[in-house]
Amino acid sequence: MGNARERKTVRLKTPVTDADLAALELGDVVYLDGLIYTAREGVYKKVLQDGEAPPVDFADLTNVNFHCSPAAAVEADGSLRVRAVTATASFRFSKWMKDWFKASGAKLIVGKGGMSEEDYKTLFVPAGAVYLTTVGYGTGALLGRGIKQVRAAHWLDELGIAQAMWVLEVEKFGPLLVESDLQGNSLFERNNREINAGIDKLYEGLKKPSLHRYGETDDREQELI
Repeated sequence: MGNARERKTVRLKTPVTDADLAALELGDVVYLDGLIYTAREGVYKKVLQDGEAPPVDFADLTNVNFHCSPAAAVEADGSLRVRAVTATASFRFSKWMKDWFKASGAKLIVGKGGMSEEDYKTLFVPAGAVYLTTVGYGTGALLGRGIKQVRAAHWLDELGIAQAMWVLEVEKFGPLLVESDLQGNSLFERNNREINAGIDKLYEGLKKPSLHRYGETDDREQELI
């Protein structure tokens, strides 16, 4: 592709700094060291909608929020352990992000699939935040290897394992891809635009297909490739 470049690999210590984020480019591979926390709609609702006090001072903790469902367990001795973590789709949480950035000071959101470029420009850019996406499916165990220990699990009884706020100490946690930058650009949407620009060429010289799935459209602009 025209904008293709060699990806660089970056290892960041949390909490991340503005300088760290400014140096990131779309498609960079990132690994994290330090503290991160999980928070998704259950935590957002408690803090932002129900008005409950945060269980920790985010400014003193970290500024990295992971959208995930951990494969976690409470051991016989009462200790907590996370063996694997599966990122969850972040686009579902866009309605919370403006207020969450203000409440938490988060600067790095980690999840699956990203959000829209419009969300990046209207929500992330004003907060000086960047989005990192996990790489493909089946990486839960790989990410789990980067978790050194569970520091705490807040609201575990009320919200359950998937929705609780887990504070994790990580080392070389990744790989993660830079999906958005500080200007609000999206890796996925940039690449989609480049690919879509050449889709018509794929049909050149081809006859109209004789078989169609139920509900399939003849409008190539609506067709899913």
